[in-house]
Amino acid sequence: MEWWDSMIEERSAKLQNKLSDEHRELNPSGQVPALLIDGLTLAQSIAIIEYIEETREGTPILPKEPSQRAVVRQVTESITSGIQPIQNLSVLKYVGSEKKMEWGNYHIDLGFQALEKLLTRTAGKYCVGDTVTMADLCLVPQVYNANRFKVDMSKYPIISRIDTSLSELDEFKAAHPSKQPDCPEDLR
Repeated sequence: MEWWDSMIEERSAKLQNKLSDEHRELNPSGQVPALLIDGLTLAQSIAIIEYIEETREGTPILPKEPSQRAVVRQVTESITSGIQPIQNLSVLKYVGSEKKMEWGNYHIDLGFQALEKLLTRTAGKYCVGDTVTMADLCLVPQVYNANRFKVDMSKYPIISRIDTSLSELDEFKAAHPSKQPDCPEDLR
């Protein structure tokens, strides 16, 4: 078993706790993430990212120009709505352990085919131009998942190049799963 699979099993056990009645009070779907912030309970990654963008100082992840914001959102949605949900934990449990690798590989590969074409029109150093955006925040974990499902990344030179550029940034290094507080010590 790969280190990733053992981490997923541990996180799955923790997720079961998140499916408790208490967690369902925060997020009725029982999914993660759920964030308590400023007296609000927010669920869904993009809602959380956009709220933080709009309420906190720092480097913007959405361009000021509406047309560029729309492009960032288009790339973001192609990842978060078109690729990622198809290989969520709940879907993989339904598919079953004997088919999950094939399922994940197929659907990520299919999504990356479309994303690679989209990025030919939008990418600079990163997904949309030369500034890190919300789209990049979503790309990196999806590439990580693609590697987990053994997607042939050589077919996706733009995605791979962007992921490599992002992985060199301190913020992305700090966000790596092995750096998270709930990562098992032997996987750090």
